[in-house]
Amino acid sequence: MSPLLLSVLLALVSAVAYAAAAIVQERVAASATGPRYAPLRTPAWWGSVLLNGLGATLHVAALAYGPLSLVQPLGALTIVFALPMAALLVGRKAGRTAWRGAVMATVGLAGLLSLTGGTGTQALSDGERHLLTVTTFGAVAVLFLVARLVGRTVLRSVVLAAAAGVSFGIASVFTKTVAEEWTASAPLAEWTSLLTLSALAVTGLLLSQASYRGAGLAAPLATVTVVNPVIAAAVGLTLFGESFRYGTAGTVAALICGAVAAGGLVQLTLDRLTRAEDSPAVSDRAGAARIRSDRHAPGAEVGEGVDVGAVPGTRAHLEVEVRSRTVAGRS
Repeated sequence: MSPLLLSVLLALVSAVAYAAAAIVQERVAASATGPRYAPLRTPAWWGSVLLNGLGATLHVAALAYGPLSLVQPLGALTIVFALPMAALLVGRKAGRTAWRGAVMATVGLAGLLSLTGGTGTQALSDGERHLLTVTTFGAVAVLFLVARLVGRTVLRSVVLAAAAGVSFGIASVFTKTVAEEWTASAPLAEWTSLLTLSALAVTGLLLSQASYRGAGLAAPLATVTVVNPVIAAAVGLTLFGESFRYGTAGTVAALICGAVAAGGLVQLTLDRLTRAEDSPAVSDRAGAARIRSDRHAPGAEVGEGVDVGAVPGTRAHLEVEVRSRTVAGRS
């Protein structure tokens, strides 16, 4: 097997591992009643951690055998793989809007990554590392606070996923820095970068787990998958001396690809918002609220003293409670 073919195979299996991990994380979030960020007592969650680790290992191995311009775009296929896998494994089918958003996000991200050059050799100084660390954790903290203030569950999950993507993206930057400057003669010389890398990776994992709570699979996964490499590419362009291929034309094409990827995220978010509004639980709660408000309005009494009231809790079918009541003018 040629090194290029082996690289493609490893990248595809890595994307499948990441997709499987996301499916497990979403199922854990949907069924968990305990901690939102770290369900440490749930064996399935630890399985998702192992799957994420396997995906990262295979991705690094793919980079060892193939060029970055090929391996990185193939990683964007995680979103496309996740939707049919979720339908097959857990019976969660995606609608037409979700598929359209997933394809747009994948195509836009793959195009953007394929246009990003990897020829920069500039290393980060200690001051730049400290500034990048402070800025990253500050941005993640701001996104976390915004997520706490957002009322809509889906929007809150997307913001948390964006924060996770920022953490993972900067973790990739520190991974590149450590890999380029690590030497066997001084294995602990980069201990501060390793510590920052570990903190960012754990933060991203916990935030991504929380992002699946009540938002389904596609929107949070697509947000993490897009934001992660985009942030890493932005740092590479600004700090590592990298650039887009093909000069001005490549820059324009990259902007178009970024807009397509962003449009895909919007499609996925809108699809999930529509599904949330149309869900039976929401409809039942809205109906119960309308019945409660109508109880005290004129004409609430029907016929021979029959009073229609709200039934506590959510029901899949209509229940009517009939109580004996004295009607004005009768005994």
